[in-house]
Amino acid sequence: MLGGLLTGCAVGPDYAGPPRLDMPAHWSAKPASRRQTGTLDRWWLRLRDPLLNRLIEQAVEANPDVAKAKAVVREARATVQQTSAGLFPSVSGSASVTDNKTSAGSASAVVDTSPYSLHQASFDSSWELDLFGGTQRSIEAAVRGAQSAEEDLRDSLVTLIGDVAAYYVDARGYQARIALAQRTSVSQRDTEKLTRSKYEAGSGNAVDLAKATAQAASTEANVPTYQTALAADIHRLGILLGRPPDGVASLMARSAPVPAPRMPLPTGLPADLLMSRPDVASAERKLAQATAKIGAAEADRYPAVSLTGSVGTSALRAGDLAKYSSVSWSVGPSVTVPVFDAGKRLATVRIAEAQRDQAFATFHSTLLTAFEDVENALVSLSRERVRAAKLTEAAKNYREAARLSRSLFETGSASFIDVLDAERSLYSAEDSLIQSKVSAAKDYIALAKALGGSWSDPVDVSTPIIVDSNTGPHFREMQK
Repeated sequence: MLGGLLTGCAVGPDYAGPPRLDMPAHWSAKPASRRQTGTLDRWWLRLRDPLLNRLIEQAVEANPDVAKAKAVVREARATVQQTSAGLFPSVSGSASVTDNKTSAGSASAVVDTSPYSLHQASFDSSWELDLFGGTQRSIEAAVRGAQSAEEDLRDSLVTLIGDVAAYYVDARGYQARIALAQRTSVSQRDTEKLTRSKYEAGSGNAVDLAKATAQAASTEANVPTYQTALAADIHRLGILLGRPPDGVASLMARSAPVPAPRMPLPTGLPADLLMSRPDVASAERKLAQATAKIGAAEADRYPAVSLTGSVGTSALRAGDLAKYSSVSWSVGPSVTVPVFDAGKRLATVRIAEAQRDQAFATFHSTLLTAFEDVENALVSLSRERVRAAKLTEAAKNYREAARLSRSLFETGSASFIDVLDAERSLYSAEDSLIQSKVSAAKDYIALAKALGGSWSDPVDVSTPIIVDSNTGPHFREMQK
């Protein structure tokens, strides 16, 4: 019962959970009455792109940053085990056999100077009682550090999945812009041929021909720029999947539409970010860890009580080691009292308190940034959808205007300037529409990241990246 009371004693502040901060009741960009409910698990399935789903699954398995985060979790869990060992006694044993001979001139060699063998064995133990909870506070800090590492792993998955989706959407957008530029340049070359025919027939002029040629060449000049950007996106996807830069080039060789999300995301309430955003949860766990470290530092200012004991035996023959007459032992408590350290231990407490304040400020800042991310993503997504609708309408009308102006030009009822302007406006509107679709999809991805959407399946962190072999005693060759 006394042991239970002793282990239950602790000094330092007790962490009472996440601090209370002023949080908005609802998102300003989306009224609470329209709040979507549900789960963010596997949100990328809402983009309805099978190849994207496959790339994300492969990235989770092979991405180096995720592998590093897994190793950090293993380290943190091992630290908990290492720290917990401080609650238990430590026991060590030793044994020796020595051949001895006392010289004839020695004062101790009164009777016999013949050689003899001395057999010795001993066990030593020590146990520092955790009277003021210093070890318990250290364990508490280690556990919260492990929890923070697990949230950091989840945060790396949030970032990874969002990045894979964003670069994939960007790549599909450049493929669409390349295809548009190529289609448009073909049409513009047709216009150039028509203008050349009119010029050669004497019904056109050299200025119109030069402008038609220049416009087609200008459109074609966009293609290499888009191809460069497309290659960069594909290379980044390869790296995110833990492959060489061209590791997914063959998968992306065939064009596909820009993924278009068709289902709204469940935004929840601002307070939900305390649990759903892993970076916020990690910062909160680091705050809890820093609070526990204050108690560990405070406990070091109090007396330390240890129980030590040893049992030893020595005999000239191994068979006599177990005889009572050969056994010696000692046991007893020891007390260490800090008398004077020039304020070193108190300064350690003050350092821990300052680090706790830093952790609180980091938590507060992380939470505010999370609010900002969600609000920005909501506004961007909402406004981009409105913009895309207007661009769709504009492209439709410009398409009709281009068709009519070209038809009138062929019959001589419209000027070449009308055709040139209509084709230029149509290309610009259709290119802007593609960019808007890409932006809307990326805003959707940004909102999912801001809300903490991540991988929901279990993640194996127990398997190390490098598995060592032949770690027991062995002879080794020196490596150059």
